[in-house]
This record gives sequence, structure tokens and C-alpha cells, in this order.
Amino acid sequence: MKTLAHPGTRMSTRPGARAVTRRSALGLATAALTALVAFAGVAPLGAHAAPVDDAVAELQRDWEVIRYQAPAGERVRLFEALATRAHTVSTTHAGQAAPLVWEGIIVSSLAGEKGGLGALGLVKRAKALYEQSLQIDAKALDGSAYNSLGVLYYKVPGWPVGFGDKAKAGELLRQALALSPQGIDANFFYGEYLVETDRADEARAYLERAVNAPARPGRQVADTGRREEARALLAKLKAS
Repeated sequence: MKTLAHPGTRMSTRPGARAVTRRSALGLATAALTALVAFAGVAPLGAHAAPVDDAVAELQRDWEVIRYQAPAGERVRLFEALATRAHTVSTTHAGQAAPLVWEGIIVSSLAGEKGGLGALGLVKRAKALYEQSLQIDAKALDGSAYNSLGVLYYKVPGWPVGFGDKAKAGELLRQALALSPQGIDANFFYGEYLVETDRADEARAYLERAVNAPARPGRQVADTGRREEARALLAKLKAS
């Protein structure tokens, strides 16, 4: 059985050591999940939005307040409450893809804040929500479900700890990019994926597109943060 380990760590074959390694690997992945979903691509909502769009917009606004303004020690509690509300919205508007995408984003954010083995169930729940939304409308929110699901696949550990799969991640991220070729998130996450799969030369073009992507109305905070991440990764590539 293949065991995941932090690079450079000597592995023990004892059961207890395997359990610790499993927790460590999952902890590393889930700790990153907040950053992964922090700027998930969402199309701006119209001025004359339908009730479902109003509900989704409220979830989006509250998520941004928690993610960027709430104290770190309060985020788990706040995301738990927001996840409950998001589930109510997606249930109330059953058959709509957008509420499912946002419920997935919020649940993924909660997993990132909680970390540890307990987060794996949340990550699996987010995965199921994204998959359900894709069955309803794969093009909803400019293909955001493809993007968010792809991120999970390349950040979550692979078997036997989790469902991570780099090849599957690439497939999903390319589908997101096809639907939003100029999108800031689609380009950033595909660029980051290329870096993590040792294709740095290809990654630069996508990261530069993320830096220069069109601004999204009402998403100034998210856009600024994503551009900063893209610039930081480009600088890291230049220095390497």
C-alpha cells in the first residue's frame, strides 16, 4: 500500500506511524483549502436578479467578509453557520446549479479552517456538491464547479488518504478554462497546477493572464488577492 509522506521524511512501517503520517498529509492538504477556494470564480449577478441570485449574492458577500475580515479564531464558527444557511438556500432552490456551487465553496472553506481528519468528510461533501451542480448546469457561473472541483483533486492527498488525482485535476481545470478563457481564477489555478506538476515554463503564460484578467464587478477584494498570489508565484518561478 502506497503511503503519502512529506518530502524528505523517512517513513516508518509501524501502524502508529502510518496513522500519524496519514493525519499529517491530510492536515497539510486541508490547511491549504481555504486559499484554494478563496477566490473561486463567480460571474457577477445582474442588477435585476431573480430570488435565487439574490440568495447566492448574499452567500457570496458573507463568505468574503468571513474569509477576509473575520478573526482567524472565529472563522470555523462563522463558516459553520454560513454552511447551514447555504444548504438551506440550495434546498430551497433545488434544481439550481449556482447555490450548490456556493455551498461547495463554503464547505471547502470550512474544511480549510478546520483541517485534520475531520476535514476529509467536508471535502468529500464539497466534491459531491460540485458534481451535483455539474449535472444540472456545467456552464453555471462560468464553469466555476469545474474549477473548484479541479482544485480539490490536485490539493487533496491521493489514495489511500483521499481522492486526489493530478490527471483528473488537469482535465477539470482545462474544462473550466475553456468556459472562461480570460477568467482570473481559471488561469491562476491552471497555472498553479502546471507549477505543481513540474511544467513551470507552461505555467507562466496562465499566471500572467491571471494578473491581467478583467476585473469582476463587486469582486475587488477577491481579484486583488488573486493577482497578488499570481505575482508571487511568478516571482518564485523567476527566482528558481
